[in-house]
Amino acid sequence: MNDRLTALKLFARAGRIGNFSSAGRELGLSQPSASRLIAALEAEVGATLFSRTTRAVTLTDAGATYLTRVEAILSALDEADHEARGTGELRGALRVGTSSSFVLREIIPRLPKFLSAHPELRVELLSNDRYQDLVTEGIDVAFRFGSLPDSSATARKLLDDPRVLAAAPSYLAEHGTPHMPSDLAQHAVILGPAHLSPTFSFSKDGRVASVRVKSQLTVTINEGAIAAAEAGMGIVATAFNSAKAELEGGTLVRVLSDWGFGSMEVNALFLSGKIIKPAARAFTDFLIEQLRG
Repeated sequence: MNDRLTALKLFARAGRIGNFSSAGRELGLSQPSASRLIAALEAEVGATLFSRTTRAVTLTDAGATYLTRVEAILSALDEADHEARGTGELRGALRVGTSSSFVLREIIPRLPKFLSAHPELRVELLSNDRYQDLVTEGIDVAFRFGSLPDSSATARKLLDDPRVLAAAPSYLAEHGTPHMPSDLAQHAVILGPAHLSPTFSFSKDGRVASVRVKSQLTVTINEGAIAAAEAGMGIVATAFNSAKAELEGGTLVRVLSDWGFGSMEVNALFLSGKIIKPAARAFTDFLIEQLRG
């Protein structure tokens, strides 16, 4: 990679995250090399792109304008390289943001097949249970459940994942099995990412039933909520695919399965206004085919 192209990629990342060192590490550059490249770029452009302090670097007005143009050029260049090869081969880096449960249960088991088809592609999985910022974290595609508050992103729907209730056989043996939604008021319910509200609503044959549940435990990551249910701590609300292995293995059992409990959309998000990276588009197509199949 020539110095000018490296400098532009470095500038684009540093402009988004406000740190030369972190941006340099993503490109395999030392801090001195990153600083030297940025200084050389500024000299070549003939403008100060960053305002530097001891605590942070921020874009100047000229730098912010330059960033908009540079990001569009880099995206277009990536797309042009992909089309020129004409083989469907993907290269470079793909940064994917998602939850810990989705990456463990849905992405990683399918990743070998995708990577074997694209040996020149490097995938970076940014996994946590908060909504990552597509801009500052340089994410090419993010996979998210539920509502989409990020209006700066373009969404593509993967599937609807039914929301279910489940409990360990040991819990049901000790506390009984609920047969009506109203029965949940007498049970311990584990609140998790799939349903953080203590008010549950169900539907069946045109009827709608709501109940306010008691919860002694709220877990903000799905894997923790599932583990708590397996440990017999109560009935958990979860997306079906997020507990599929436990339900098939018998460590969890569906509860009130004859009542509708809604569903959660799974969407792929891309930063609005930018050309979608070929690798991001291809990986999304791959996951849609795998999940719907």
